[in-house]
This record gives sequence, C-alpha cells and structure tokens, in this order.
Amino acid sequence: MQSSATASTTAVLRVMNERAVFAEVFRLGKASRPELAGITGLSKPTVGITLNNLEDAGLLRQVGRRAGPAGRSALLYEVCPEAGYVLAVDIGRAFVRTALADLVGTIVARKEEPSRGSSDQDLVAQLTRLADELAAAAGITRTDITLAVYGTPGIHDKSDGSLHLAPNLPGWERPDSLTQLGDITKATYVVENDANLAAIGEARYGLGRDVRHFVFVSIGTGTGMGVMIDGKLYRGARGAAGEVGYLPVGDGDPLLDQPESRRRGGFESVASAGAVVATARRLGLLSATTAKEVLDAARAGDPAALETVDREIDYLGRALAGVTAVLDPELVVLGGGLGGHAGDLLTGPLRDRLVSLVALRPPRIEVSTLGTDGVLLGAIASGLTAAHDLVLSRAAPSTQ
Repeated sequence: MQSSATASTTAVLRVMNERAVFAEVFRLGKASRPELAGITGLSKPTVGITLNNLEDAGLLRQVGRRAGPAGRSALLYEVCPEAGYVLAVDIGRAFVRTALADLVGTIVARKEEPSRGSSDQDLVAQLTRLADELAAAAGITRTDITLAVYGTPGIHDKSDGSLHLAPNLPGWERPDSLTQLGDITKATYVVENDANLAAIGEARYGLGRDVRHFVFVSIGTGTGMGVMIDGKLYRGARGAAGEVGYLPVGDGDPLLDQPESRRRGGFESVASAGAVVATARRLGLLSATTAKEVLDAARAGDPAALETVDREIDYLGRALAGVTAVLDPELVVLGGGLGGHAGDLLTGPLRDRLVSLVALRPPRIEVSTLGTDGVLLGAIASGLTAAHDLVLSRAAPSTQ
C-alpha cells in the first residue's frame, strides 16, 4: 500500500513534469517527445506519460509527425488553443478596447468603443456586454473565460479593492469598487496599471524586445510610465513606480494654478493632451479642440501651435532628464494618444533637449510601433502565463 507521503510526492513530481513539458510545447509551438526529453532532461518514457496526461486533460493535441533519421518519424504536439481564454481590457477615459485571446495568444475577437464610464456601474455594465459579445464571437460563453486582465490608469490598492491616482475614472476610488470586475466573467481577474501593461507589450511584441532596460512613456488624456529593469517590470514598493504625472515639472505655467492640478500632478497638468489644447488656445490658436488639431497645425507651421509643441518638448525633456538620471534606460518608447502620434515633432527635439540637460549619454527615443494595441497586447502576454497556471492546476492530480 502506498503511503500518503509517497502519493503526495508522486503527485507533485507529476505536476512539475506537466508544467515543464507544457511550457516547452507552448514556447516551441510544436514539439516531439524526443525533442522535449532533450530540452527538459526528463526521460523519454516520463515525457511520453506526461504528454498522455496533458492530452487526456485537453491541454495538448497531436498535430502530425516530424520526419526523423532512417525513415523514423515522431509525433508532434501543440497546445490546444481552445483549452482556455484570456480577456484583455484597456480602460481609458475616452475609449474601452477589448480583446479575447485563446490559450496560445491568438486574438479570436476584439471590440473597441467609446467609454461609457461616467460611473463605475456604467463601466461594469459596458464591460459585461462587451465580454458577452466577444465570447459569442468566439463560440463560447462569458463564463468560459479563464482569466481577465484589466488595464487601468492609477494604482490598484489590493488591501481595499480601490483604484488610486486615477482622476479620469470617477467612482473607482471607493473601497471594493474593483471587486465588481470579478462579476464580469466570474473568473480569476487581474488589475494592472495600463502603462505597465504597455511596457510588457513592448517587451514582448514591440521595440523593447531584446532591450533589458527601457521605459514606456504614455502621453494622452493622462500620463504614465512603465519601467522595465533587467528585463522585468518594476512596480515599486506600493505599485506606484512610473507615476510620472506627479513629477514637479512646469513651474510658472498657468495650468498649475487650476484647482485640479494637485490632484492630477504637475507634469500631467502641463503635458497631457488636454493641457496641449489649453496652452495652444491661450497662445492664440482658438480653434483648437483636440491635441491632434494642435499637432496638425504645428506641422502646417502655425506659430501658436509650434510654440505649444516646443513647450511640450521642454516639459517632457525635463521629466525624461530625471528618469534618465535615476534609471539610466537604454530606450524610451513614446506612446499614448499624443505621444504615439507626434514622433515627427517630438523625438528629434527631445534628444537635443536631453543632451543639454543630462551629463549621461541620453537614451534612444522612439515612438511605439504597437499603436493603440500596446495595453491589450501586454494584458494578453501577462495573462497567458497566469492562464496556463490555472488550466494546469485544474488538470493536476490531488497532492493529498
């Protein structure tokens, strides 16, 4: 008779083997038993048993054969895409962007629409409807979603379920407000800062690939920064790393005299998209209603618009000078509604401004190639790892 200790040890080893084999199949896309044995160091019989277990659990499937020496061929395995789903959500003040990805990261459905987040209840109702529509498009139900990842401005306070430093999302600062997100899919959910997710997206799919130290700076309705140090996301002691909106930049600007400037922070008050419009109008471009109009006017040579852009470069340059002095990044990736669409106006002058402000060699400054998808792609990239753990845990034998 097998003792409980032996049974527990056997179950733990099985779990470890399954996680190792599953991870390698996912990384490689398709893999054979001999190939997996060589990579993992497990014996071929152990790999064979593990593959059978994962296939029986519906997590792997056979996908043909690969020709080998002397006419031999080996069965190939791949992850079953429909074994799990990740819901990715980018919650902004103006727009809500959503995507549903299967267990290999392929986006199977996506939707984008103006935000109806005038209150937290309105936003939850909108997200619930969108989750239903995405699930229906993929042929599943909302409750079949394995994991949901929500990207928001500000900081998720896990102690009371509230969102701090997100003035553009009214109502979410109340305790337990974020727990409403769990009701959308009835599944495990994660709330992450949107700039952090965008940095993860850049690291996986964008300009940050193979760059160990870089920052992603978002300039739009608000401002934010995701920090990658030695290839890993840095959140800080309280999750507030990268809240550059509160840098003391912009002394003397009339926008800092506005009542909401303390709530929004100095840099955000003078450098966000709304601030660009306010500055341009103050300088004489009275027709401007959006940051895009200001940028277009600057490209056309309008003096007030050019002066506005120059001030934006000054504020952003001073903020990046502090970031460079403290973090010494190799690369600065600009994104967001304003930062991602003004590369022709910002990047060159910003480099020149940094050269004059810092003694160190300034980092490269480039505009994100991911456009508005950075947060969603980061949510999918981070969510896949957690979703894999969840489906493997559900398929794992009991260790009792």
